[in-house]
Amino acid sequence: MDGSSPRAIEILMVEDNPGDVRLTREALKGAKMWAQVHVVEDGVAALDYLYRRPPYESALRPDLILLDLNLPLMDGREVLAIVKGDPTLKLIPIVVLTTSQAEEDVLRAYHLNANCYVTKPVDLHQFNRIVQAIEQFWLTVVTLPPST
Repeated sequence: MDGSSPRAIEILMVEDNPGDVRLTREALKGAKMWAQVHVVEDGVAALDYLYRRPPYESALRPDLILLDLNLPLMDGREVLAIVKGDPTLKLIPIVVLTTSQAEEDVLRAYHLNANCYVTKPVDLHQFNRIVQAIEQFWLTVVTLPPST
């Protein structure tokens, strides 16, 4: 990087609901930092992406992961446990972004070292505000670990 322009923030969104993906992309369009959002629809694909297995051999390491808990093939709890248990991946911040408000899901996510837990609101305006708050905090306030 030559320092003349900042690198895009790489976000991996693990989400099987196309509507939530679209809303998140829309909410991030006005971001102060340019964010490149990559979407996978299940936990297996998330791990393939993170470990750069086919078809993601050229995937960049994400600076931030937005992780739904209720996913097909492998749920977000399993993905969270694997990523946070891997010394090469565990420094990537993971924001659990899910519909579950269950206390056991919140506790389990934090026990598995999620960086934060956010419940998706059903209201469109609130959803937009939540994603913008995540963007504001994680992409402009926090210093993210360097990509390796």
